[in-house]
Amino acid sequence: MNIVYALLAGLLPALLWLIFWLREDNLHPEPRSLVAGTFLSGMVVVVIAVFLEKYAADVILDEKYRYIAWAAIEEIVKFLAVALIALKSRYMDEPVDAMIYCITVALGFAALENALFILSPLDTGDITRSIVTGNMRFIGATLVHTVCSAAVGFMIGLTFYKNAFLKAISLLFGVILAIALHAGFNLSIINETVTNTLKVFGWVWLAVVILIILFEEVKGIMPKSGAREA
Repeated sequence: MNIVYALLAGLLPALLWLIFWLREDNLHPEPRSLVAGTFLSGMVVVVIAVFLEKYAADVILDEKYRYIAWAAIEEIVKFLAVALIALKSRYMDEPVDAMIYCITVALGFAALENALFILSPLDTGDITRSIVTGNMRFIGATLVHTVCSAAVGFMIGLTFYKNAFLKAISLLFGVILAIALHAGFNLSIINETVTNTLKVFGWVWLAVVILIILFEEVKGIMPKSGAREA
């Protein structure tokens, strides 16, 4: 039963966030089957990330570099998931779609990752700690995954109607930015004091506000002369 509780605790908050972000694309909603597949792909790549992170932990001795490596692994596997499932789909037909699918993968990833974090204290009978862990993951880590993946989606959307070279440069910058943001979060919580944690979460919530603004910016991107560039 602990596994069921942990999965529910990881899934329900992520699904609530997903509903919230899908409302940003309410004029041209994406197919629910593709959204569901993208969400599930985010959960699947958690397994890949765990194995890669364990390997990184074995070969990288410096704690700071290890945290950076973990951030890079998670952002890259999340991007690969959305690239394989959604980015080549015929339904990816407007700039804002890139942000929607990147966020969906991120929430799927966060759902299973959070469940795994919550499962550990549940297995030891520490109910209070599992509740605190769930709340902190809901407030912090889930939003970090969302913001970082959304940064990639924003850069894809920004050059949606541009040529292949600009798209590639923009995508590369987006992935690097996502890794930098995620690594910054990881490094900032090494020393977990109450004051430090509140400051970090404050910055995360500010990033969410900025993300909402970026959604509006991407929605306004239109092809020149009504046609996409080659």
